[in-house]
Amino acid sequence: MYSTSSVGSFATVLQDFQLDGMMMRYSRFVPRLYNFCLSLGMEPGKIMPSRAFCSDESQGFPIILIAKQFGTFPFNHGVVGGGVATDRHGPHASHGKDLVIIQASHVGYDPESDTFGVYRRNQTSDCHSSTNCGKLMAVTQWYIDAYRFACDNIVLEPPDEGGHLISINNLLLQGDRSEGLLLALDQLIAHDDTGNPILVRALSTARRFRASPLLIGRIGEQWPSDRAMPIGRLLTAELFTFRRNLPTDPLNHLEQNLINPMPWIVTDAAPALAAAQVNTQVEFDRTYRTISQEQGYQQRNLLFIAGLNIDISPRPDQIFPLTKFIPWAAYLQTADGGHRILEQQALYEALMSSDSENPNKIDLEEAIRVMEQSKEVSISFDFRH
Repeated sequence: MYSTSSVGSFATVLQDFQLDGMMMRYSRFVPRLYNFCLSLGMEPGKIMPSRAFCSDESQGFPIILIAKQFGTFPFNHGVVGGGVATDRHGPHASHGKDLVIIQASHVGYDPESDTFGVYRRNQTSDCHSSTNCGKLMAVTQWYIDAYRFACDNIVLEPPDEGGHLISINNLLLQGDRSEGLLLALDQLIAHDDTGNPILVRALSTARRFRASPLLIGRIGEQWPSDRAMPIGRLLTAELFTFRRNLPTDPLNHLEQNLINPMPWIVTDAAPALAAAQVNTQVEFDRTYRTISQEQGYQQRNLLFIAGLNIDISPRPDQIFPLTKFIPWAAYLQTADGGHRILEQQALYEALMSSDSENPNKIDLEEAIRVMEQSKEVSISFDFRH
């Protein structure tokens, strides 16, 4: 996970995960991935894919396509929210000659409203939409609520003869809270020559201060001139952090992945999409380091690829979503000890240069028919007597 010292870098972290021009249908992505694996020296019929997806039913279609293209049902490397269960590396390594791990956080998308984070559930009685990914949205909701409270309870006051004024709710002035949104008060409030905040008035539930020149310059002409106005979305990510008591359960590390960049997530125009992007980035960084330590993966052909699944809500007449994939990065390892990382652009180009037709893909319907028509196998339990 990211350290606190790297918080400053989060201003660009979402920009570095490119979305436009990187997207591909799963029906094209998976055969390209398979052929890319062959180009790395992997052997057809001896590849054990593994998926680290959320448990959401919207992830079923990608799993079916992986089985179709790789000729086997993928190993399960995932925990809810799209995290990687790194303690499953060993079992995965023993299930195939060559190895592939696909990690993807996911986010729903409603094309009718152009909204991320929702998904139509056709199996419900009224085909209503709900959160997707539900785990990511549940984790971020506490932070979104805290941010909204701050947006409504920090008030930009019209300037008086002494200059610009800002009123801040008393709760938000308590910097010693064990949990909550913590303001960067030095960037909001002006200080006198001795370093003390310039307090203008104590209100019943807030304090009014002289605004800092930094904030005045940041807001510029948007500062109200004739009436008080909540700061709203002008409270940008650089102006606050979060503090939260988090569980130490290693299988529930999703919130740990997100807490440091959370100011950039909650201020994003699409928080669900931003959270999924960040989680994919953190999970790739965390997981590829554990792969290099796993004894079962040594001197093996292995590809670990991470990206983002976008689940486009199905119409009522559709069974599956039109899922699309946006690659982020890949870690390549060869049996002779070679290894390298492909960053997003290089990975995208490698996939796009791979054939989208796979001659080794299986016919799932035919495979099921063969199994149904196979001679019955009698199972004996006589050994128990």
